[in-house]
Amino acid sequence: MAVSGNSSLPRRPHVALFAFPFGSHVAPLYSLARALATAAPSAIFSFVSTAKTLESLPRTAGNLRLLPFEEEIPDGGSSVGFEEVIGRFLEAAPGKIRAAANSAAADVGGIPVSCVVSDAFMWMADFVAEEMEVPWVALFLGFPLALLAHAHTDDLRSRFGSEDQVMPTHADELLDFIPGLDTMRVCDLPEGIIFGNTNSKFALNIHSMVHRLPRAAAIVLSTLAGLEPDSTFPNTLNLTLPIGPLNLLSPPPSSPDKENCLPYLDSHEPSSVVYVAFGTFSALLPAELAELAHGLEESGVPFLWSLKEEIRSNLPEGFVERTRLRGKIVNWAPQVSVLSHPAVGVFVTHCGWNSIHESIMSDMVMLCRPIFADHRMIARAVESMWGVGTNLNSGITREGFVRAMNAVLKGDDGKKMRKRVVEIRERTEKALSPGGHFSENLKSLVELVCRI
Repeated sequence: MAVSGNSSLPRRPHVALFAFPFGSHVAPLYSLARALATAAPSAIFSFVSTAKTLESLPRTAGNLRLLPFEEEIPDGGSSVGFEEVIGRFLEAAPGKIRAAANSAAADVGGIPVSCVVSDAFMWMADFVAEEMEVPWVALFLGFPLALLAHAHTDDLRSRFGSEDQVMPTHADELLDFIPGLDTMRVCDLPEGIIFGNTNSKFALNIHSMVHRLPRAAAIVLSTLAGLEPDSTFPNTLNLTLPIGPLNLLSPPPSSPDKENCLPYLDSHEPSSVVYVAFGTFSALLPAELAELAHGLEESGVPFLWSLKEEIRSNLPEGFVERTRLRGKIVNWAPQVSVLSHPAVGVFVTHCGWNSIHESIMSDMVMLCRPIFADHRMIARAVESMWGVGTNLNSGITREGFVRAMNAVLKGDDGKKMRKRVVEIRERTEKALSPGGHFSENLKSLVELVCRI
């Protein structure tokens, strides 16, 4: 049944934004929602996610409302894997989105939704937008070149086959037949395109997303200046709007430093500390984690390591005690504040796209150990396209880690990387400033979503 509103009510833009409530997807969309709400104070914005994820968001007043999906999907306990939980949520998503759109209208006195914005992974929001006869705008939060690769999935499968036909036979072949991907290799692609489980629920969802995106009125990209591949996207896609790193559009309040990371950094010389963090859902295999620990110990360099308590059993015996005087291990670190601290000299990262934004905007160079999804493409770009870090894609060994870390911290290569990362940061700040192309794209987005 189509979602409808009361035509006798005064016309007022009402934008409903639907988050993909997993991983690091909620906060960037919420930053966009806050920026849009600030830029269009006369419009109504309804931000929809699960009740659990909404609890963690900083509260805002005025024209931005938080609305939970009507019910949660049972996770089935420890017997159900994370991918299965996501699969169940996506299967129920169309009905949940439709119900939430009705609730959003009811909560503001019947003013109907006039535009639907969603995380691109929630592409089924377009079904509801179509029923309401309103525009659908998709936000792709990952690495834009990964979206370009996904858009060429059918071409890649025709050329290389899939799964067992691909690796390792074609692993090092360049993708130079696709404009924009000329420095990428087959092995850098995300799982689910031509290798890995191409029939997993998540891979099928992304493939469906790619086929639905040409219907979007616009595709919003979170990226850095000079790194936007919009001119190379297939002409089947409509307007692409790169708008810069979303965490800079509407920065969240500073996170509390509960484990005193910053006082620890205050006690060290400039550019002397190694910061290690692999994100919320990325983890090294136990053997590789141990090699990283050995590398940190043998280097003699001070370090700050964000590592969950439950994973520390994989550290070498006695490591914590032996490194206690020059290393600090915490459950969680205020990453933006840590990366911008003058004592930090290199960031050891899994290459999540949000972390890359935070690193480059803090003038921080990187040692990259990609884990899954678009991480390998990003790590390849960090090293081979932008020259702001070193890619440890083949795995961490203690000798290789120490060698790479010393080159970045103390060598000429590190100096060149720091110069290039500053250039990208300065270009991005210029693009975000009034009159810059990110700023102008945001204006165009505000006009689009508020059109009635």
